[in-house]
Amino acid sequence: MKPTLLILAAGMASRYGSMKQIDGFGPNQETIIDYSIYDAIQAGFGKVVFIIKEEFVENFRAIFDPKLAGKIEVDYVFQNLDLKQYGIDYEIERTKPWGTAHAVLAARNTVKEPFCVINADDFYGLDAYQKMVKFLTEDVTSSNYSMIGYEIGKTLSDFGSVSRGVCKVSADGYLEEIIERTKVMYSGEAIVYEEDEKQYPLPYESRVSMNFWGFTPEVFKHAEEMFRDFVEANKENPKSEFFIPLVAENLLSAETADFKVIPTDSKWFGVTYKEDKPIVQASIDQLIKDGKYPENLWK
Repeated sequence: MKPTLLILAAGMASRYGSMKQIDGFGPNQETIIDYSIYDAIQAGFGKVVFIIKEEFVENFRAIFDPKLAGKIEVDYVFQNLDLKQYGIDYEIERTKPWGTAHAVLAARNTVKEPFCVINADDFYGLDAYQKMVKFLTEDVTSSNYSMIGYEIGKTLSDFGSVSRGVCKVSADGYLEEIIERTKVMYSGEAIVYEEDEKQYPLPYESRVSMNFWGFTPEVFKHAEEMFRDFVEANKENPKSEFFIPLVAENLLSAETADFKVIPTDSKWFGVTYKEDKPIVQASIDQLIKDGKYPENLWK
């Protein structure tokens, strides 16, 4: 059974200023998602599931259904604020959904095979998809999950600080801890993170999580139980978010599952800020010139 690609595409991207999930970056207005799916098909994924807000479904279908027809199976699931579906019998006033792990739960009744999770607005590179497919078809179990680890120096923006989950990795390549650094940036030639108005160096080769995770469907049960506890603990905190690394940390601390950190040398491209867009476009243009992608991706 081929693994499934789960794409987190429900966010509205406040810092970027527009709906970047369906913004055009390629020479024929290809989205970053187009390149992700193209790489996933080449690597051997059998299905793609979009996690979106229901009001965006017609936009997404119009963009992706025609070009993906006959190439890969496609499905859509919706992230919403309804708590009753998780057995929570009270309402909480919020303007945003509950975060990335809550988004993954939207696929719990749809995905029945090993799967990986990615962000819609991140360009990960073919190598990462190939390594994840190998893991999901050969090594994944309900107690052996994975994440792709990027070199931090290949994930930064030239236009401001970024948040990065810096990974502590064991000698045999397994995740021990993710430390969230909320202000990571260049300082001259060096990479630093800022904390309490002080700057501390980070090695260029430090592995970071860019939200590229590999699971089996058993994770849904664990995540749903954690989500109910999280909602109860945070019902007075309307901005709290239930992130995938919280699930990973919980599984690690309970010794329920391990996470293999799969290293990749790929360069990550992202559009955290509007000013990042020309750089991403130039990077894609160069990959086309280098023969990594056809100029017209789906022709």
